[in-house]
Amino acid sequence: MAEHGPNETAAADHTDPDIVEWDDGLKADEIEQLLGFDLSAEEGEDRSGLRALINSALVSHRRMPMLDVVFDRAARQMTTSLRNLTNDNAECLLDDISAVRFGEFAGSLSKPCVVGVLRADSLNNHCLIAVDAMLVFSVVDLLLGGRRGGSVLSFEARGFTQIELGLVEKVVSLLAQDLGNAFQPVTDVTFTLDRLETTPRFAAIAQDASVCTLAKFRVDMEDRGGRAAILFPHATLEPVRKILCREFISETGAGEQSWRDALGAELAAASVDLRAVIAEKQISLGELSDLKCGDTIDFPGFSGGAAELRAGALTLAEAGVGRLGQAIALRLRKDRDDASAPSKSDHEAA
Repeated sequence: MAEHGPNETAAADHTDPDIVEWDDGLKADEIEQLLGFDLSAEEGEDRSGLRALINSALVSHRRMPMLDVVFDRAARQMTTSLRNLTNDNAECLLDDISAVRFGEFAGSLSKPCVVGVLRADSLNNHCLIAVDAMLVFSVVDLLLGGRRGGSVLSFEARGFTQIELGLVEKVVSLLAQDLGNAFQPVTDVTFTLDRLETTPRFAAIAQDASVCTLAKFRVDMEDRGGRAAILFPHATLEPVRKILCREFISETGAGEQSWRDALGAELAAASVDLRAVIAEKQISLGELSDLKCGDTIDFPGFSGGAAELRAGALTLAEAGVGRLGQAIALRLRKDRDDASAPSKSDHEAA
């Protein structure tokens, strides 16, 4: 058996893969770099580590497939509305759907622009429609008799006049109506224009850190055009989130209403056989076989004052027994499910 010296044994232990080596020499600056808490960094400068993860611009959200369908329908509706309004070959295309924070969206809007604040009545909240200056001036030029098929429209970086804002208000109201029609497969909601803002920070409908869904549209009108955007805070979509998270439009139940109406009409027209039981008695088969013509069956439990209305084996109500001409009449007293209900004499059955 070979013998090992002390140095050889230490070397063998050092290379053993099962032994974990701990480095206790982590310095303070290395800890700050790992965590991202570098206090010497300038305000607004990107940080690394956990601080970068916390302040990440990426927004984590659950995808809502039905909302994509709604925005696609809205693009088609807007195309038709803009063609009818401008009498021009307008086309609205859905560019992108993404999740952003409200503060990031408000800071990305270029000036000048018009932001329409829409009120969703049934959702009890608000959303935004933003229109850039190119689209505003293109629509205004067409509505005021501008030349079709001319050169590319140029504009100055200036504010909007009252006439231009009035025309844009009409366009935004029309787009809000189209958005409501696009939501019909999901829920009945009406979007109404609350106000127009030309300064994005005055159109705040949520906190800066609030997660929102942003849909960007591109509007082409031959040599004119521009861009529009629709912003929905997730708080606005919360009442219909379960429906928007479904994969197929058939899952929303939009086509079930006609089936429910048909079923309700058939149930209302269905007939039910009622039996008026004035008295009853149980007898054996032997007694039944001994009965002859003229025999009398005695009902000792019948007081002559009440009867039961039955549908099959279910007792529906109690009724008083009387006479109406040559027929026996029954007057409803009370529902069997509510013995404390007051008697009603409005219904009589002969």
